Amino acid sequence: MSDSTTVFDLIRHGEPEGGPMYRGSKDDPLSEAGWQQMRGAITETDTWDAIVTSPMLRCVHFAQELADRYGIPLNKDERLREINFGDWEGRTADEVMASDGDRLSRFWADPVACTPPGGERAAHFNQRVVESWHHWQQALAGQNVLIVCHGGVIRMVIANAMNIPLQHSFSSLTTPYACRSRIRVDTSDHGRFQSLVAHGAFTASTP
Repeated sequence: MSDSTTVFDLIRHGEPEGGPMYRGSKDDPLSEAGWQQMRGAITETDTWDAIVTSPMLRCVHFAQELADRYGIPLNKDERLREINFGDWEGRTADEVMASDGDRLSRFWADPVACTPPGGERAAHFNQRVVESWHHWQQALAGQNVLIVCHGGVIRMVIANAMNIPLQHSFSSLTTPYACRSRIRVDTSDHGRFQSLVAHGAFTASTP
């Protein structure tokens, strides 16, 4: 096993058209405010060798803009789509709470035991995201990488990096629009070690 250090910056998409809701697989593009949030989260000192993105419109349009600006490869990965919220999609948190509040509370308390009606199981969602996460650790080893994705995806990646049990993975982390996270992956003869370096608004580019 060759020694390498890979730095991943993860950024959640900005506000989509239609505003906050359980959006999941609903494929809305960024609103004007969302574009401003995303552009405001990028600093002059940011440098990446490659970008990986969810194919959903609220992610891929901004990822393409950055890839064109920096002249770097853009990789689209279907596994990085947001979790499908089933019957809750297109509805606000208040609307779901009013009609299905008990199930919503149980979902946030333990998404493994309570799947949204008609939605994707948390275990399946976690599996596909972690498969993608491990794939890009190997495929882009030794590089600085930006991943443009979703709040749920970031939760799964950080839970994997920090060994957070899946049943606590949704409630243990807040991921507002355009939130950034940095994870450092060190690989050597001693194994692979993942470290959360930063989460939230930050400007430093050195890991």
